[in-house]
Amino acid sequence: MEFRDYYKVLGVERAATADQIKAAYRRLARKFHPDVSKEPNAEARFKEMQEAYEVLKDPEKRAAYDELGANWKAGEQFRPPPDWGSGFEFSGGAGRPGGARFRAGRGRSGTGAAPDGASAEQDFSDFFSSLFGGGTPFGRGGGGAGRDHHARVGIDLEEAYRGTTRTLELRRPEVKPDGSVELRTHTVRVTIPPGVTEGQLIRLAGQGAAASGAGQAGDLYLEVHLQPHRLFQLEGRDVTLTFPVAPWEAALGSSVTVPTLGGSVDMHIPAGAQSGQKLRLRGRGLPGAPAGDQYVQLKVVLPPANSPQAKALYEEMRSKLDFDPRAQQAR
Repeated sequence: MEFRDYYKVLGVERAATADQIKAAYRRLARKFHPDVSKEPNAEARFKEMQEAYEVLKDPEKRAAYDELGANWKAGEQFRPPPDWGSGFEFSGGAGRPGGARFRAGRGRSGTGAAPDGASAEQDFSDFFSSLFGGGTPFGRGGGGAGRDHHARVGIDLEEAYRGTTRTLELRRPEVKPDGSVELRTHTVRVTIPPGVTEGQLIRLAGQGAAASGAGQAGDLYLEVHLQPHRLFQLEGRDVTLTFPVAPWEAALGSSVTVPTLGGSVDMHIPAGAQSGQKLRLRGRGLPGAPAGDQYVQLKVVLPPANSPQAKALYEEMRSKLDFDPRAQQAR
């Protein structure tokens, strides 16, 4: 997808204040609104500037967008950083689907938008969706006095298995009196229990946004994100390990040592095992009620025929074994 320079779209500097951004949007809205504009590309331009304003009017989205850096040029090929959203603290808590909804792709935009903002639902770009859509930290909404906040915390699969304690430095965007955005860093300490799963929320009471007056502060919800593992694939609480075996281990059966999240264990491979076959180690997944299982998917690996002795063994098997791997296909 292509990078979009939202400041360029609205014709403002990166250091523009909130009032300057609003004024630029209003000016462009009057010029390009499809209901009144005679410009040939009015609808496309109107949708483009709505998308830009949706980001730049929001202190949190703007601060995160600015973190991408000023060296990107409009039209350059772009992919979101793999740790996008990490280290930020955003408004909105658990289970609050409020806020505008956006979908990526082409289509007619809602042209009845108010002068100061985008309509409730827009056909915004894939670029917007990848940074601020439903699958990102910005996909939550919510508001009100004592608002809840949320942030992401990334942990390894081993930490999810045994639990861990983390000290996090979170950056919270705040609007200064002059309308500019400042990132303020604060520290939280969280205990992550054993058995947490992808997307699970951990609540830190009273550590969200302060309420006005004598109201109660909101909560901070930490959303757990499990980092990809070099050996294990995770599905719910179950883990799967692809385990290489020699042809004679699969054919004759064997006792092997298999890594698990809790340490190595012995496992029996039955005679006649096939590549792709899954063996279950009950209760060796993530802890829980009930605990997950570990599935060991066998992968038969052939020795290379890279020596006269190895070639001779393969030739002997070909001549002496009555074996056709494609016999089932001929039926």
